[in-house]
Amino acid sequence: MDSLTQIVLGAAVGEAVLGRKVGNKAILYGAIAGTIPDLDIFASHFTDTVSALAIHRGFTHSIIFSLLFAPIFGWLVSRYESYKGFKGWSWLFFWALITHPMLDAHTTWGTQFFWPLDLRLAFKTIFVIDPLYTLPFLVFLILAMLQKRTSEKRRLYNGLGLTISTAYLALTFILKDVAITHFEDELLMQNIDYNELDTRPSPLNTILWNANVETKNAYLLGTYSFFDTKDITFETYPKNHELLGDLVENEKVKRMIAISEGWYTINTVDDQLYFNDLRFGLLSMAPQSQNFVFKYLIDIDSFGNVSFIEQEKTQRDGKQLMLDLWKRVKGN
Repeated sequence: MDSLTQIVLGAAVGEAVLGRKVGNKAILYGAIAGTIPDLDIFASHFTDTVSALAIHRGFTHSIIFSLLFAPIFGWLVSRYESYKGFKGWSWLFFWALITHPMLDAHTTWGTQFFWPLDLRLAFKTIFVIDPLYTLPFLVFLILAMLQKRTSEKRRLYNGLGLTISTAYLALTFILKDVAITHFEDELLMQNIDYNELDTRPSPLNTILWNANVETKNAYLLGTYSFFDTKDITFETYPKNHELLGDLVENEKVKRMIAISEGWYTINTVDDQLYFNDLRFGLLSMAPQSQNFVFKYLIDIDSFGNVSFIEQEKTQRDGKQLMLDLWKRVKGN
């Protein structure tokens, strides 16, 4: 999830664990702890694109990381804060650290929660930024901060924030199940033979859902809004995996295919190969758009070394997508 959401979650968890004893300092340290797992993004400055993608939401988003570092952070803070309870600070850091990947597991990218096992949890029930999750949570946290440390209202407000946000997360599973049912019914009605169906919410909401459908030689991409009155239209994108040729045996290419979980297409522009990660959809709702959210140029230097170069996204792409999404959310 976005940084603000993780800060709010960490702060609320910190308050729940130690708020009665240290007041707003529990919120402060919880907020700090809530951002720590995302420090793995700095890997992109020290390694290649493929390695950085593999590292992202890996070790720092695991149970092991929380277990190892919570007591370390707890000991450090207990050394200079007036409240010296090592156990209390350690519990605060543990729960603020562990809830970060637990929340991220609900997004499309997911987390390697059980690192070093090669298993990524990705429930794909919520977009990385969802105002319906974050804003009520933030309001109740602010109300809690304004109360005295021992006030019952403080606990009430913080508890309401945690309860409402958790209930919304639970609701997203129900909404996803409803969307899946509609996609499956539509595929059956259109006599489409498919191997796998993958769904996720569109940006900023859980009303409009996207689907990737794998067939033998292509992927079908479709959208469904709970306000739809017409049939779902699926657009066909050929896999074109054969365009990789011998590159399919390259280690970086293999890793990229694994990272995308096999949901990718290859296309060429001016004799250059592009790798499109389908899991995050398109930046455009125009028919047959090739403007994927994550699109990589496959670059081969004179020595035969392969590298993936992420293609830049513009603000104009984002603005147009928001306008198109708003129209689409209201139904087809």
